[in-house]
Amino acid sequence: MKTFYIKTLGCKVNQYESDGVAASLEDKGMVRAKKGETCDVCIINTCAVTARAGMQSRQAVRKLARDNPGAKIIVTGCHAQTEPERIPKIGDSLQVVCHQDKTRIIDHVFARPKTAPLAFKPPDHCPDNRFQSFEKPVHGGMTRAYLKIQDGCNAFCTYCIVPYARGSSVSMPEHRVLQHLEALGQKEFNEVILTGIHAGLYGRDLRARSSLVRLIQTIQEKKPVHRIRLSSIEPNEIDDRLLELAVPSGILCDHFHIPLQSGDDTILKKMKRPYTAGFFTDTVLGIHEKLPSAGIGVDVLAGFPTETDQQFENTVNLIRKLPVSYLHVFPFSPRQGTPAFSFTPKVDESVIKARCSRLRELGRQKKAAFIAANMGQTLEGVVQHKQDPHTGHLTAVTTNYLNVFLEKTDHIKGKIVDLVCEQCDSNLQIFGKLQTVFP
Repeated sequence: MKTFYIKTLGCKVNQYESDGVAASLEDKGMVRAKKGETCDVCIINTCAVTARAGMQSRQAVRKLARDNPGAKIIVTGCHAQTEPERIPKIGDSLQVVCHQDKTRIIDHVFARPKTAPLAFKPPDHCPDNRFQSFEKPVHGGMTRAYLKIQDGCNAFCTYCIVPYARGSSVSMPEHRVLQHLEALGQKEFNEVILTGIHAGLYGRDLRARSSLVRLIQTIQEKKPVHRIRLSSIEPNEIDDRLLELAVPSGILCDHFHIPLQSGDDTILKKMKRPYTAGFFTDTVLGIHEKLPSAGIGVDVLAGFPTETDQQFENTVNLIRKLPVSYLHVFPFSPRQGTPAFSFTPKVDESVIKARCSRLRELGRQKKAAFIAANMGQTLEGVVQHKQDPHTGHLTAVTTNYLNVFLEKTDHIKGKIVDLVCEQCDSNLQIFGKLQTVFP
């Protein structure tokens, strides 16, 4: 077996894990095939966050099996974990790899035909659940690398299937985090994004208990890379100690992606979210007061069962008054096995669609206002290696999470730069001027 192809659905954690699998296979001499090329091994890393994601995962399995007759087909990820009985129905030759064995997919790839596959294990919240990581740092050929420092979740929000797929919260030991960051720094990665399913729980499961703040403080002391970014964090896990690490002299980017889900207290309680709309408001205003230029992204879920028109308006009004910079909008999707699956009354799909549309338009307005507030400002950015296929420009990602087009100059790729935002077009594309390139 010489060639492989990986299809990834879902979140950044899934993408990180797929990139780690790919690197381990390449280390064994295998070649990664391009989309559409036939190959010897197909790996599908599935998603279960919505019913649509599960359907798309099964469609991807069917297509790859059909297009690659005779290939070894390995299916893993959250959909394969939560509904493993559905995968063999697609084809007898498919092999399901459980979540805890994802880092050992290479063993499945090179297993002899008569070798018994590793036993499928459910991700129950059991004492022997532990963090699984790749030996080498993962970067996937990107300018800004990801590092998964935490996995699993203990929250069990009533709409979410993820804890059933990934198990309880587990953390990468601090010394391993530093090892990976040091290796990435030596490879000249200037930004690393710390990611996880519930990163704010970092360290609570470790024998020597730690915390996300303590970890970032240690990273700031050691400074193995120029800067780090959090992929997301819960509102009740943001405090002054964390914000102090995101000041201009700190190592943490002034960018916080925070799940809100609903701006109505009754819906939040039914979702089993551990905060109120008032607490969320105070958190966002607190960030803005201490870090006026910070990018603040918000997840919001429309059409949760029993959500009335007025409760939806409460969400819209809350977001409208807050200094957030962008929205990620999701329609409610019933997931069998979660409490909200049986909640009634359901919100009509046409109503959910209309609510999502309103929220996305509000998100566009928020983004436009945030861009306008940054016009003429000097910002720090990391320049991406790939140029935009439409404009030919390079893109710099600023600390506060703006994507700014710069004139293509090869010597700045991957570099830390200072830039000034100069123009913004009707598509909210930002064009900037390069000021300083740092070594």
